[in-house]
Formats: sequence, C-alpha cells, structure tokens
Amino acid sequence: MSKRGENIYKRKDGRWEGRYIKDRTVGGKAIYGYVYAYSYKETRTKLQDAIRDWHSSEQTCQEETETTDFQSLAEEWFCHMKPLVKESTYRKYSNLWQSYIRPQLGHMQIPDISQSILEEYCTALLTSGGSKGEGLSAKTVSDTMSLIRCVLQFCISKKIVVSCDTRMITVKQCTKKMRVLTVKEQQILCNHIYSDLSPQNVGVLFCLFTGIRVGEICALKWEDISFSENTVHIHQTMQRIQIDETENKTKIIITTPKSTCSIRTIPLPDELISVLKTVRGSASGYFLTGSDKRWIEPRTMQYHFKSLLKRCKIEDANYHALRHTFATRCVELGFDVKSLSEILGHASVNITMNRYVHPSMNLKRKNMERLSGLFSAEQQGI
Repeated sequence: MSKRGENIYKRKDGRWEGRYIKDRTVGGKAIYGYVYAYSYKETRTKLQDAIRDWHSSEQTCQEETETTDFQSLAEEWFCHMKPLVKESTYRKYSNLWQSYIRPQLGHMQIPDISQSILEEYCTALLTSGGSKGEGLSAKTVSDTMSLIRCVLQFCISKKIVVSCDTRMITVKQCTKKMRVLTVKEQQILCNHIYSDLSPQNVGVLFCLFTGIRVGEICALKWEDISFSENTVHIHQTMQRIQIDETENKTKIIITTPKSTCSIRTIPLPDELISVLKTVRGSASGYFLTGSDKRWIEPRTMQYHFKSLLKRCKIEDANYHALRHTFATRCVELGFDVKSLSEILGHASVNITMNRYVHPSMNLKRKNMERLSGLFSAEQQGI
C-alpha cells in the first residue's frame, strides 16, 4: 500500500510504481506521469526528481507561452482534438475557425480577449456577419462561441491567463416551429407511395414509420434489417462534409451516428415489414439502391422528398419533418416517452419532449374533454 500523501505502490511484478499529475485534459481529468524502481526508497527519489523536472519544464513552457496569440493556441487545440472527434465534427470546427473566428480574433493575445470584446464580436456576427454581410443565424453564432470557449478552456489547462468568463456570454436562439404533417397529409403521402414503391419512396415511408434521420436511411443497408426479428439496426450515418474551405470542395463520408445513443435497434411494425418484403426481392447492399458501390446521398433524398410533396399537393416541408411527424404520431397513439426517446436515439427524454413532440389541436381537444366528467360531477353535487 501507499504511504499517506504519496502515490507510490508495489506492483504485482515486484517493482514499485510512483505516479504524479503532469497535466490535465480540457475537461479537467488528470494525466499521470510514472516512474518505476525495485525499491520504495529508489522509487521515492525518482518520483521527487520527476516532479521537480516537471515543475521546471512547466515554468519554462509557461514563460514561452505567456505572449502566445489566439491563433497559435487555437492551432494547437485543433491538433489536440483531431484524433479525438469525428471527421465531420473536426471539419465543422475548422470551417467556423477559418470563416468567422480567425479573421477577427486570431491576431489577438489571449489575455487581451475580454468579455466586452467577445460580446461586441457576437453582435457583429449576428448583424453583419457572413459572406453577404447580412448577419449569421443565432445557431451559427452560438456554435462559434462554443468553439471559442473550448479553445480558451484549453488555454486555462495550459496555465495561460484568460481574462474573461465566457459562460456569461450567451446567444439567444428563437425556437423554430417545426413542420409536422397532419394525419390527412400523412395518409395522402402514404397512398401515393403505396402506388409507386420505388426505392426512394420506400425510404421516405421507412423514415415516416421509424423516425430515423435522412443520413441514417442513406447509410442503411439491407443486412441491417432482420426479417426474423422484425427489427432494424441503426449504426451508421452518411453526410457530405467540406474538405477545402478555399475551393469549397466536399466529400461523402459514412460514419457512426452523432452519439452513442443513436446506435440503436428499432422494432418494425408489421405493415412496414410487409412492404419491405415486397420490394426487397434479391436486393442487397444499400437500402436505397440495392448496390454495394452506389448510394444516394442525403441532399438527393431531401430533393426527392420535396418533389414528392409537390406531386401529392402537400405543403412544403423539410425532410426532418418526417422524424417530427413520427414522434408526434407516437405520442398521439399513447407511446410511453422513454420508449420513444430510445427509438429516436436521444440521450434524454427531455430532448424528445421539448424538441420532437408537437401535440395536434385534436389531441389537445381530446385531453381537455376529459375535464367534462368533472363538470358533470360538480353539477350533480349542486
């Protein structure tokens, strides 16, 4: 066992191990350094020497970085984060940095970045940001500030003085009303799809009755569907990401979904299984093409969905409305919210309730009618 106040332990292989905290991650988790020897005394001496050398190197590093500008620290943070995040996330960060942060703040010294400067910066982005100078969306500005916070937190972990508390800077975002198909619109859409079971039409139907995202249906393969268990396993998503900010070059990537909660197995309703058996035939490969080498990307599916709505004479909607419509129908049918949350791949029930549940007027009216019994009881008691 270790003596009180010392991180020195005897290992199973007979050696002694000493450890010390030499750094911390951006999230504050300790990163340890280790020394080893065949006696407690020798290990203690090595540990003291290692701690002394570390303090000396830390002081030198701090002296070297006291005047480091924001751009240098941001580039170091990007190098640190690249192997830790998905490629799509890294590209998103990079685009925000190159487009909005580096031109305005990259030249500044970290201690000179004050709260008032960041507040003015956010206001400028909202009112006159973007290539056309018409202002950026609150969501984009909020994402930009989140990136700045991450870089400044990285600076704090390196013992660099940061003079502002970015937690005090918030960008108010208005909740955008999401389009949900009415029951009648859903019936019209389904009837049209049943009359033309093309792969892309069946893809729209699949999303309408499972709530999966457009990137997930594009990455879905027939092998992910179990006809013996009547389930689908969602474990991949497809998206187009930017790879060159200057030439606006992009590429398609297929990767794991946005979070671990999004990797899920969804039971499929019998009617949907019947449709899938009808169109499957000898299909394999990607669900939307039946080919291992050819796929349909999310943007193409979005265009197809809008075209489908026009043919059905249904008011325009984004593809994501299918997901919201699925969630709303489930609530109207009495789904328990926990099950719905897991089917949608959400990290918490709150996300499901706050963002994806849109009670119709008919459902509100039915709930209010439940009060009628109370009025009758009151009247009988008069």
